[in-house]
Amino acid sequence: EEERERLAGTLYTKGLTQEQVGEVFNDIYGEHYSKASISRMLDYLRNDVAEWLERSLESYYPVVFIDCVHIKIHRRRSVDTEAFYVVLAVREDKTREVLGIFNKPTESALGWGEMLSNLHDRGVGRIGLICADGLKGLEDVISAVFPGTPLQRCTTHLKRNLLSCVRNGDKGEVAEDLRQVFRTGDRHYTVEQAWSEWQQFCSKWGRYYRSIKKRGGDASYKAYFTYLNYDPRIQSMIYTTNWIERLQKDFRRVTRMRGAMPNEESVILLMGKTAMDKKSYQRQVPRIDLDKNLFPDE
Repeated sequence: EEERERLAGTLYTKGLTQEQVGEVFNDIYGEHYSKASISRMLDYLRNDVAEWLERSLESYYPVVFIDCVHIKIHRRRSVDTEAFYVVLAVREDKTREVLGIFNKPTESALGWGEMLSNLHDRGVGRIGLICADGLKGLEDVISAVFPGTPLQRCTTHLKRNLLSCVRNGDKGEVAEDLRQVFRTGDRHYTVEQAWSEWQQFCSKWGRYYRSIKKRGGDASYKAYFTYLNYDPRIQSMIYTTNWIERLQKDFRRVTRMRGAMPNEESVILLMGKTAMDKKSYQRQVPRIDLDKNLFPDE
């Protein structure tokens, strides 16, 4: 029975539906297994994931990445895309860990406030740096739960956004200008210099694109340059949410094979098990501890 439960859980989290798991079991064991019986076998997996999602956490995480993955699910006889909030952290020992997965139909600062409060309730007392996309209102909810925590907005999201606003013929030059604005690894490049470069960029391209012009004087864009306050050797690791986006590809892979998911619980089960099994997260991230603000010496 234990072997069957483990096998059912493995097959289900690798992308098979409960009906397909039953078909595999029929081939292996020579008897029919209904969807209901397969579902009962998955109860142990549901319990494991539920306990993992509510486990106690460490008191300090140097870097935390937050982002939403959007997945289609059934709700009230219709199918729609809903947001699943994901928190990925770098621990003090330089390994990575998914701290939480949380569902709300849409992404909002209020939803992130609830997610961060959950982390606090589970033991997190301090975060060195939070990396996120450009969602409005994040600064306020972060300050409410973890006062004094700096926010780095994802430069990759911003670049994509800006490139989608310009003609194909201008994309190459705009992309090169953005590489200069958001350069990394230069210890002489300061936040003040970067802000000046950003305003020049917005002035240059704002002559042709109104959507770019209005960004130049928006002080909230300073959060895209927080990474320059840290060691130049780790800046490329913290100025984008690329790490969490790679994780989201794994989440989409195990859910996409099923089409629309039957409910949010089934999505969280698959995402949770995928996150729990990420062997690559057990390897240390090289050199990220070079910044002593985030990784202070004992």
